[in-house]
Amino acid sequence: MQAISYKLILASQSPRRQQLMKDAGYTFEIRLKDTAENYPATLQGGDIALYIANAKAAAFKGELAPNELLITADTIVWLDGQALGKPIDRNDALSMLERLSGKMHRVFTGVCLSNCDRSQSFVSMTEVYFKKLTRQEIDYYIDTYKPYDKAGSYGAQDWLGLVGIEKIHGSYFNVMGLPVKEVYEALLQF
Repeated sequence: MQAISYKLILASQSPRRQQLMKDAGYTFEIRLKDTAENYPATLQGGDIALYIANAKAAAFKGELAPNELLITADTIVWLDGQALGKPIDRNDALSMLERLSGKMHRVFTGVCLSNCDRSQSFVSMTEVYFKKLTRQEIDYYIDTYKPYDKAGSYGAQDWLGLVGIEKIHGSYFNVMGLPVKEVYEALLQF
């Protein structure tokens, strides 16, 4: 792996993003800021994830040292012209998973790399196809895995992803919350 001349800062409390960065061989510091994840109603699909990733980066404006490079990201699930974020409760998770059952949806992750001088952002898209899920499968998953911190109410790496995803077109790691290959390439070019 090529050396990166910056000290990497990952602004994410997602254990999946943190693990993916570690698995890719990166050393980084975690810095968190409470950032509202709302967006203009006119945005659609990947533009939403990109907007929120850039807003997360903007929250650090003026706080980065010259040798630091900030990585922010946001993942949404896009189904039938609507963004599915993190569920607010069990009923919301149940509703989302019933809607995703038997359908193809898109997962968009927006990523922003920024330092004190400039920023660069991109969006990655993956198509995910779910089998028709039974109510018993959905109930078991929600009660056992409590997917309240996951966009669309599921994790591809969890039980539901293992038994429910029929196929994926695009990056599997994008569905987990970070398109690692694209991040690697963007870091090399930054």
